[in-house]
Amino acid sequence: MHRQIAGKLTGRVTKWLVLVFWILVFGVAGTFAQKLTDVQNNEASSWLPSSAESTQALAKLAPFMDQNDIPTVVVYERPSGLTAQDLAAIKSQVTELQDMNGVVGQVQGPIPSQDGQVAQTIVTYNFGHDGWNKLPDTADRIREIAAIDGVTVHIAGAGGQAADSAEAFAGIDGTLLFATLGVVILILLLTYRSPILWILPIFSAVVALMTSEGVIYFLAKYADLTVNGQSQGILTVLVVGAGTDYALLLVARYREELRRHDDRHEAMAFALHRAAPAIIASAATVVVGMLCLGLADMNSTAGLGPVNAIGVAVTLVVMVTLLPALLVITGRWVFWPKRPAFGSPEPTASGFWAKVGRRIAVRPRTVWVGTSVVLLIACLGLFKLDAHGLNSEEQYTKEFDSIKGQRVLMTHGLVDSSNPLMVVANAGQADAVTQALSGVAGLGEASQPVVKDGVAYISATVPGDVAGQAAFDTVAAARAAVHKVSGADALVGGTSAIYLDIEKASSRDNKVIIPVVLIVVMLILMLLLRALVAPLLLMATVILSFGAALGISTLLFHYVFAKVIDHGDGFLHADASFPLFVFVFLVALGIDYNIFLMTRVREETATKGTRQGSLVALSATGGVITSAGLVLAATFAVLGSIPLVFLAEMGTAVALGVMLDTMIVRSVLVTALNLDLGHRIWWPSKLDHGSDDDDLRELAQSDEPLPV
Repeated sequence: MHRQIAGKLTGRVTKWLVLVFWILVFGVAGTFAQKLTDVQNNEASSWLPSSAESTQALAKLAPFMDQNDIPTVVVYERPSGLTAQDLAAIKSQVTELQDMNGVVGQVQGPIPSQDGQVAQTIVTYNFGHDGWNKLPDTADRIREIAAIDGVTVHIAGAGGQAADSAEAFAGIDGTLLFATLGVVILILLLTYRSPILWILPIFSAVVALMTSEGVIYFLAKYADLTVNGQSQGILTVLVVGAGTDYALLLVARYREELRRHDDRHEAMAFALHRAAPAIIASAATVVVGMLCLGLADMNSTAGLGPVNAIGVAVTLVVMVTLLPALLVITGRWVFWPKRPAFGSPEPTASGFWAKVGRRIAVRPRTVWVGTSVVLLIACLGLFKLDAHGLNSEEQYTKEFDSIKGQRVLMTHGLVDSSNPLMVVANAGQADAVTQALSGVAGLGEASQPVVKDGVAYISATVPGDVAGQAAFDTVAAARAAVHKVSGADALVGGTSAIYLDIEKASSRDNKVIIPVVLIVVMLILMLLLRALVAPLLLMATVILSFGAALGISTLLFHYVFAKVIDHGDGFLHADASFPLFVFVFLVALGIDYNIFLMTRVREETATKGTRQGSLVALSATGGVITSAGLVLAATFAVLGSIPLVFLAEMGTAVALGVMLDTMIVRSVLVTALNLDLGHRIWWPSKLDHGSDDDDLRELAQSDEPLPV
């Protein structure tokens, strides 16, 4: 039945209908995919749940200020001291700054430092909800206005940080897409050794990406789906990487069937029938794993789930419809110069992975125990992991201007007053709240309460880095103080409070989502393999692989990245959501290789027994899994081209984890467990027939090609 459906999808007429359909979809979706960056929301405040105190404070702050206001600090510095002429020029610039497009309120300053070397001017801009897109150009215009011979100018504060963030994400879709495609094309050329075949998977992957981005554009515009530069960047990498993985599995199976069937349509029907279950199960695991992120408190994390789930679901449909149609349309010549002729021998039967399998079969228990011990030792690197967030200076892999400006202000005793602590309380308790704030160590002097509609607004400067631990401690102390004021219903907000609430929400998400993903993936494996022991063992290997990847990555961050990368101090720490993201991607994607291998083991077990079936499965899928791992690892490594520490760390950890999965865990550890336990891995299914199905010594010593 399934083979009949597969045959209809790639029939002599339907293959052309499928191609025409996807070309039309590609043309329409591509138009809207180009607009996806227009509906991004990269504001930190929009990432938080409604339950966060800083979010609740924002709602009450509306009468006092527009949430789209962006305070921006212009920092002037002359190491030898600002002259009277400098200060006069800075003061004269206030009028020109005031007349800039988007300026609201009065420009404040200039405010000089006590040592006379630095001065700051504060300008507030408001460009509406999507105003952050205009900040890079605004920052450039400020630099033109503020230029003074011999004086260094930095753009800091909320506006400077937003401008640098916009610059960091500028062109992220195009940069990542071309870099990812370039890496994948190179790997496919080496894998297929064909100058033509790589075009079909790449074209299919691009169709999948444009289609998914078109769908996501409409959901972001009309269904309030949170999309930011981070989630769009990960979408690009995931769709191209996962799509190429599915293509590798299908093409490998199709090439096998072409050696068995003279008619290419019949060969594809068999290939799709046998490969589709593994591809569908793999994609379903990733989709479900991504949807589990919907349980997150963080809106950015919750939005990342459906964004990438949509991408993988669309990719699945494309790879089991468009790619088979393209392969059948082009015929055997697309494999040139190594065309799989009908009746030719299967090279994997005596290839590298067949030899590896026989080496493992000599002492499988020694292999899996030794491999597990090595991976456990690698997990020790986790003790160096500090995933409690990144401060402002640590968020980028290079030193942006806002970071330099922030450091200048701190060094010369000036406080960044563009990011104050913002407290709202019942007007009747305003004086008591102000008094409570005055007793908070490290907090600047509280302002006089401003009252509107029965609500009082009080602000106070937070010294130091707005996203640093000292600022977090100050926010926590301020909250503890004002919450004690009876009847005040005080709420503490502001930028530092937002960053603190982000860290809290991320920590909560780690504890909730990781167990849920484990349970969901475990259930999928049980349904797919119809057994209990094998899924339990596979999940144990996935967790071990995750721990080893995170441990080794942490050591790399501390002892390599932090030393060799400019502005590498950020690699000593990690974002609070880093473990969750790495876990979800490694488990959801790493389980793919389990599925690719174990579905083939199960298929071969029915006729050859578990042990010989394991060797056949390894020889047949080892090369595919290795190539797929290289593709996925390379695509995630491309995330390092974006100057954000979080993406660089995540790309490195996922890439390393994928390579561990494909080279060691899946191909060596899992195969060794299969060979050692034999039929027992299928308990309690019928395949657990209660007898040793093969002699390991005979399997290891045989020189005959495996019956692939």
